[in-house]
Amino acid sequence: MDQSKIGAFIAEKRKAKKLTQAQLAEQLGITDRAVSKWETGKSLPDASLMLPLCALLGVTVNDLLSGEVVTVENYNEKTEKNLIEMVRQKEQADKRLLGFEVLIGVISTAFLLAMVAAGAAFMRMGQPMWIFWLLFGVGMAQFLVAMQFALRIEQVAGFYQCRACGHTYVPKYGSVFLAMHMGRTRYMKCPHCGRRTWQKKVLKKD
Repeated sequence: MDQSKIGAFIAEKRKAKKLTQAQLAEQLGITDRAVSKWETGKSLPDASLMLPLCALLGVTVNDLLSGEVVTVENYNEKTEKNLIEMVRQKEQADKRLLGFEVLIGVISTAFLLAMVAAGAAFMRMGQPMWIFWLLFGVGMAQFLVAMQFALRIEQVAGFYQCRACGHTYVPKYGSVFLAMHMGRTRYMKCPHCGRRTWQKKVLKKD
């Protein structure tokens, strides 16, 4: 999707409705700065705002995502292109999230090891044992928080695919948290066929 084209389209339709950025923002319950970012092509409206925005501008979601009023003749083609682009953007966002998950794991593990090493160094210097346990506790606390955050990313980024029936889905957090795993492959119950299998992480939904 062409963000600049969409932004210019929003600005054009807003002006046609004789609305200022501030007035449009007020009706949507957001700031005029957000509207300005849309119209300059720096960002796109959040999915939750698209329907009310389209209603205010008198356009369809397909028009909005195309950056132009879609005619009957090319409606299906534009719809298909917009859907494909949205899927592509989600896949790219999921890849970035999963990469961020790895980064969180590396940094939090390094911090935990650094705290353990520092505590051990203090012990060799004859310092009280409680200093070691304090540093270990700090390192472990941040590690556990980071792992919970990383696990949430793994849950929502992409999909899990059942090995038995091939169904792809986003599981509940509790299912991911409690599942045995090898890397990002987890032993879970498929909501489609009901079988428990080792389910791998995939980025595309079949």
